[in-house]
Amino acid sequence: MKLRLFLFLSGFVLAMACSAAAERIVVPFDEEWKFFKGDAQGAAAITFDDSKWRMLDVPHDWSIEGPFSAANTTGAGGGFLPAGIGWYRKYFNLPGKYSRRRVFIEFDGVMANSDVWLDGVHLGKRPNGYVSFGYELTRHLAFGDGKKNVLAVRADNARQPASRWYSGAGIYRHVRLVVTNPIYFSKWANFITTPDITATQATVRVQSKVTNQSGKTRQVALQVEIISPTGKSEGTVRSKPRVIPHGQTADFQEDLLISNPLLWQPDRPYLYQARLTARSGRSALDDEAVTFGIRDARFVAEAGFRLNGRNVKIKGVCLHHDGGAFGAAVPMRVWESRLEQLRTLGVNAIRTAHNPPAPEFLELCDRMGFLVMEELFDCWTIAKTPFDYHLYFNDWSHADVRDTVLRDRNHPSVILYSAGNEIRDTMQPELAKRILAGLVGVFHRNDPTRPVTQGLFRPNVSHDYDNGLADLLDVVGTNYRDLELLDAWKAKPSRKIIGTEQRHDLATWLAARDHPQHAGQFLWSGIDYLGESPKWPMIAANFGLLDRTGAFKPMAYERRSWWSDTPVVYLVRGQAKLADWTPDGEVPHEETVEVYSNCEEVELSLNGKTIGSKPRNADDSPRTWKVGWQPGTLKASGRNRGIVVAEHELRTAGKPAKIKLSVDRDKLATTWDDVAFVTATITDQNGIPIPAASDLISFGIAGPGVIAAVDNGDNSSIEPFQASSRRACQGRCYAMIKARSERGAITVTASAPGLDGASITINK
Repeated sequence: MKLRLFLFLSGFVLAMACSAAAERIVVPFDEEWKFFKGDAQGAAAITFDDSKWRMLDVPHDWSIEGPFSAANTTGAGGGFLPAGIGWYRKYFNLPGKYSRRRVFIEFDGVMANSDVWLDGVHLGKRPNGYVSFGYELTRHLAFGDGKKNVLAVRADNARQPASRWYSGAGIYRHVRLVVTNPIYFSKWANFITTPDITATQATVRVQSKVTNQSGKTRQVALQVEIISPTGKSEGTVRSKPRVIPHGQTADFQEDLLISNPLLWQPDRPYLYQARLTARSGRSALDDEAVTFGIRDARFVAEAGFRLNGRNVKIKGVCLHHDGGAFGAAVPMRVWESRLEQLRTLGVNAIRTAHNPPAPEFLELCDRMGFLVMEELFDCWTIAKTPFDYHLYFNDWSHADVRDTVLRDRNHPSVILYSAGNEIRDTMQPELAKRILAGLVGVFHRNDPTRPVTQGLFRPNVSHDYDNGLADLLDVVGTNYRDLELLDAWKAKPSRKIIGTEQRHDLATWLAARDHPQHAGQFLWSGIDYLGESPKWPMIAANFGLLDRTGAFKPMAYERRSWWSDTPVVYLVRGQAKLADWTPDGEVPHEETVEVYSNCEEVELSLNGKTIGSKPRNADDSPRTWKVGWQPGTLKASGRNRGIVVAEHELRTAGKPAKIKLSVDRDKLATTWDDVAFVTATITDQNGIPIPAASDLISFGIAGPGVIAAVDNGDNSSIEPFQASSRRACQGRCYAMIKARSERGAITVTASAPGLDGASITINK
């Protein structure tokens, strides 16, 4: 039976239930932190008066709390949100029996320039806010009843501008305490690969490192059991014992054969588990479970990308790490909902722009079957903003690559690493080649199974294709310049190529679609993100297929018509491509109507009268009509082989009359990572949405829930996210609901002057 930890809020006393004392204990360390914004007390804030601190749980992004201001030093890049210094402090107790064990703290991400102390002893610093890190606490801890420990974290992003997009601030990802035996698996040391795969058999290779801090030489063996996606044991192997002197580490490697393997792929993302145990005789010393997938992913010069022997065109999007109204501290349900939406468009791949994501984001991609290009850096030694990572690159880049790769190399979703995005060092070729060669070496040493690319920046200008830099990459990636990329392949057909960042236009897609050697593309971007604003009061970039709330923009349906196999028909009107039939003024005029569709034939009608039918264009461009506007219903019907398979209609709206509420899920779990999205839509008396409505909607809540945030997707709005009211944008706004621990139903209400209100219930 696994060890269990009971967390007592009064100081986080940690107590063990009965079990073999060998096993590893992993404890969430997110609750009951004290937070203080500011640095007036300097290092003295570690023991500063409690009255100045407020209690909260992490993950926590204090910057998203605002306020927005043109005077904030983050500027347009940071979405005009505040920066500065935040202190976090946590008290906890450990039982006396833990004094014979090893205790570690792990942070998934602290933004930024973090310093960590335990009882006033400085444990270390980490400049990069996106990289996971940890420290051993053992020798600085006090153990036993009444012995209090104080962990303090300082997060400093005061020097601005430091990023081209919104970064967040504080302990914005999860924290955990890990307690092990003195003989334990080294951090991120367990590595699972599948070097040989056939239809009937797969070799699973398990590599591990075990560290001995027991004070004496010990004999240690590695035991591995593989569990199938159905929960069945696929076999167990145990190595010969290795002699490990105190203070040293030993490497292990064992191979297991799996019959009739279930392969990981986007439509069937089967996941296995390797259960590893370090043993001495019959005693278990440490244990760890590693999730992995059996799959063969490779880039091929003449055929793009192949997964399990089958050609797959990468239909990807670039994503920044923020979650809109949640800032950088993003509940996983937000990402799950967003990825569900992107999946319906035909998206099968994600580029993490331009930094390592939270580890649970990759776990989500594993489960959902998304391919991932994981990117490390937006700059090397030449700055893009005055206080960005270039200040730390020479000292920290190799450690940051090493730790990220070690953390993430077991994820089957990760098919490609990126060493950088539009790196300005390439204008100095000898400098850039030296740096890139070093980075690629670190990637390969820590994970020889995955290729490395880079989002090259104007490669023909800096001569990356002919000065040797591009050929240091396993896969040549280029931002925006697809024709140049294809020419680079023609010049050297042994090159493997991919579009690392691309526009939404049709010509760019056709460059990938119509050239088999082109592995695919990553659009800029999949979802609107905070920061990279064109000017005040814009707070976010408007490049996404989805807005910040996860709602589709009209162009998303055009992408669906190119990328999805599901029949698609979608209507838009005018130069602004509006998905409504309610123009301003409503006087007779002519409208240009576009239909995005992958159907063989589309028929357009107005108020039941046929306007005409058009076949599918060879280049998949939209079908267009000139239509004399009149109120009523505009309808497009898509046919395959003469049968209607998809329809879309636009109806003219009347006067605003009421609010309609809907929710994306009818049950809500009491966890930090679960969220329900309540949509408030302003409609006329017949339920037709009012596209221009901008009423201020007030939300109320009853029962065991809280309004965690509100939003409307409007990139020009500087309304606060932490509120209970929001103006509608294009007739809609949203309340994000979280559940508290008590039992009972949650009721959400919405009201606005002059409109009939509404309510909706969410179960727990």
